[in-house]
Amino acid sequence: MSELLETVQAKAETWLTSRTIDDKTKSAIKALLSKEEPKELIDSFYKDLEFGTGGLRGIMGVGSNCMNKYTVGVATQGLSNYLNKTFPGKEIKVAIAHDSRNNSRDFAEIVAAVFSANGIKVYMFDELRPTPLLSFAIRYLNCDSGVVITASHNPKEYNGYKAYWTGGAQVVPPHDKNIIEEVKAITSFDQVKFKPTLANINVIGPEVEQAYYEEVKKIIPNHDVIAKHKNIPLVYSSLHGAGITMVPECLRQIGFTNIHVVKEQEEPDGDFPTVKSPNPEEQSAMELVIQKGKEVNATMVMATDPDTDRVGMGVRKSNGEFILLNGNQAFSLMMYFIMKNLKDKNNAYIAKTIVTSELIDMMAERFGVECYNTLTGFKYIAELMGKFEGKKKFVAAGEESYGYMAGDFVRDKDAVSSCAFFAAMAASATEEGKSMYDWLIDMYVEFAYYKEGLLNVTKKGQQGEQEIKAMMEKFRNNPPSEIIGSRVVRLLDYKILKEKDLLTGKETNLDFPKSDVLQFYLEDGTKVSVRPSGTEPKIKFYISVNAPLASRSEFEKVDEQLDLKIKGVEAYLQSV
Repeated sequence: MSELLETVQAKAETWLTSRTIDDKTKSAIKALLSKEEPKELIDSFYKDLEFGTGGLRGIMGVGSNCMNKYTVGVATQGLSNYLNKTFPGKEIKVAIAHDSRNNSRDFAEIVAAVFSANGIKVYMFDELRPTPLLSFAIRYLNCDSGVVITASHNPKEYNGYKAYWTGGAQVVPPHDKNIIEEVKAITSFDQVKFKPTLANINVIGPEVEQAYYEEVKKIIPNHDVIAKHKNIPLVYSSLHGAGITMVPECLRQIGFTNIHVVKEQEEPDGDFPTVKSPNPEEQSAMELVIQKGKEVNATMVMATDPDTDRVGMGVRKSNGEFILLNGNQAFSLMMYFIMKNLKDKNNAYIAKTIVTSELIDMMAERFGVECYNTLTGFKYIAELMGKFEGKKKFVAAGEESYGYMAGDFVRDKDAVSSCAFFAAMAASATEEGKSMYDWLIDMYVEFAYYKEGLLNVTKKGQQGEQEIKAMMEKFRNNPPSEIIGSRVVRLLDYKILKEKDLLTGKETNLDFPKSDVLQFYLEDGTKVSVRPSGTEPKIKFYISVNAPLASRSEFEKVDEQLDLKIKGVEAYLQSV
């Protein structure tokens, strides 16, 4: 501990002696150094922020492990250096966007300044816009890279920096590691070119947004049905984020006329005053949108996270109550609708992540559509799309954490077009005299009832990071032989890229990039996946159970049985 503290103190002193660091930041560092309890100092300086599955992300504050103008500047200088080395002699272009979080606009302007000072042409939105529009803009403007300032669905203390590459996808290996090496090569803040070259900075015009809407219209399959049911009540909340700038307009552009916005959450606000956390995965964040849905007798309610790449939705049951669909249910329902109505299945494929419901794999096989699995993180789905471009026909993709994408004009999860697509599905269900809840049960009866649970264990700071590593090693080196009475029959380790049949001992190689993920398949069909979060101080346990559903009338009974099984698995995982 003393050695770590000495290292941290030395690092803090380099910030204090830098000519670049402002007096306000230096005063905050001195206050940390003077505290008897060193935990906050250690957490602020014990490492440099690195690109994970979601790019750069951390708590806003002073220090090398926090989001501040200096870490943002260093990251952008490193990215600039890498771009200039990768594209020598070329006019390099980048696009920049930001969400509603505190300091997001300031960080975006720092990013623009550093890029421009490095001779890079910058295209920047003049106000907050959703992340998917940034991905689209990179493609539309033929940019070589891009950055969006956001911490997605994290609590208000966080901000982040997602870096994108040509084609509009987030950076993947080897680029992410190469950028980090360039960042590490910066040994002084004096090497960061903070002074902007204003001639290199351009404002992105409204034509980019309109071009995006035109692409959305192309993927919506049932314009005639929408025209017939354009007045179904839809409720939307942006949870104080960037979605308010596009989602209601996108719904109008495809033909819907009865859109109710949750007024209390309409104003962009980085403090997110009406929610504990601006995460549509959490039921507490959906309370006001459900309340509004009941008031207007809505067909469906939707809410997006601050940067509008994730959407949570609720559908109305026959008794007027709303049920919130989790990410696996919403994506399964989307795939059920798409594949059932897909006219040309020749060479068509969909994609999902390895922790997303295997109900989708089953449906794809039945419908005759190829289904590819990738590591967690939409950047891997986008990488797959790039690999198959011009060879196979991409249809749609999604993941359990409320991210979906239909069509290939954006190369990241897209809550704007997903809201439009789900609304179109609601219109089609209405045309059939059903609700989307009815469709959900129909799907389970036709295939099987897959139910998923997610157990998050939070471990904050440097000590928490070590605890998460220890937990992963424990599961890796001493895997369970059985869980709640069912034998573990397969073990997949994505760190060593091996799959082992525990009944026969046979090992096979996994064709994936290396990742710190473990998966256990049980004899009864249960699946447990374990991984550290790439964006939050958590270890995540994904639990999937399933059972046949003989009829609609048995749904509640089977639901209860599967719920008990998930709770049993959770109890086991918390006990080991």
